Amino acid sequence: MACRFGHGTRHPARVRHYSSDTTDAQWQVLTALLPWPGWLDGLGGRPEEYCRRSVIDAIFYLADNGAKWRNLPADFPPWRTIYGLFSRWWIGGEVVAVHNDLRDALRVAAGRDFDPTAAIIDSQTLRAAETVSAATRGWDAAKKMNGRKRHIVVDSLGLLLVCYVTAASVQDRDGAATALTRLRELFHAIVLVWADGAYSGSLACWAREKLHLTLEIVRRPDAQTGFVVLPKRWLVERSLAWICLRRRCIRDYERLPEHHEAWVIWSMVMLMSRRLARTQPRK
Repeated sequence: MACRFGHGTRHPARVRHYSSDTTDAQWQVLTALLPWPGWLDGLGGRPEEYCRRSVIDAIFYLADNGAKWRNLPADFPPWRTIYGLFSRWWIGGEVVAVHNDLRDALRVAAGRDFDPTAAIIDSQTLRAAETVSAATRGWDAAKKMNGRKRHIVVDSLGLLLVCYVTAASVQDRDGAATALTRLRELFHAIVLVWADGAYSGSLACWAREKLHLTLEIVRRPDAQTGFVVLPKRWLVERSLAWICLRRRCIRDYERLPEHHEAWVIWSMVMLMSRRLARTQPRK
């Protein structure tokens, strides 16, 4: 949009040489899903100054390499511009909308209905950097770690449905209550959720009575030792591994928990857009 209607021609074209840069096929998938600029409809605001593909490449670079905002390479637009769009698209819900459209397209491509009926929930504790405030971090006694905890819910393909970030001191059951409430608000067709033993107890009764969800606990056999692949639970473990492919998500560097949720969403946008790009016919 900036190149066609805005001021994008003022800036030289950027040479794409980072591994996180979008391919042509990947950009074809993303460009149709990005929010329509309000200034084109006369809703105010200045015309866009930089090409949107350069903006997306900059966000992907930060997610993939874990760099600081101020250390963004010089061939990208200014970091304040990228941060402004990153925050605006997150607050306005545009990033979540793009993520949901990509997930629906992948589910349909896999022969599934776009509205899932079952899900898996789990949590992961992350070390917090010095930029994380003391008010939003905590001590996880089980993992012996000071930081934050992200609670995620995925579908049967391992695609993200809900992400909720809390202090690491929050118990899994307490964080799951909020995550499952979000899940019920967004997905009315889901009736079954698989979880591990940390979610057993009163949470199952609460979910059945308040949310009309069946929380099924997948327990590890007592006789087995070492690493064991458990039915259904391995799907959410794989999703957590996908998220950790992005260095920005290995630790928590964000002052706001909501911004860490945003980076988790962006990491899945990278993964799903690349998958869909491989299914597009070459032009």
